[in-house]
Amino acid sequence: MKQYYIYIMTNKSRTLYTGFTNNPERRVYEHKHKINSGFTSKYNITKLVYYEVAFDADARIAREKQIKGWLRVKKVALVESVNPEWNDLASDWYDV
Repeated sequence: MKQYYIYIMTNKSRTLYTGFTNNPERRVYEHKHKINSGFTSKYNITKLVYYEVAFDADARIAREKQIKGWLRVKKVALVESVNPEWNDLASDWYDV
């Protein structure tokens, strides 16, 4: 069964970015190394602070839209419910 990941990344000033992928290692690497220009490169979004798994595309789309529609305070509460220290969950994924 294919897995999809909804994730939240941030920077030092805790600017939030919500995205999705079917390959979190590749996608987070792209953010950390600024492979693609855009919001995450512009704001130096390099720290993975939250992710969850969905097992079908429809559920992934619905969940991503739900989270993106939330106010910042609710997104912060979601991150802090599983990662109160805002640690980089991908800190040991790569040789840097």
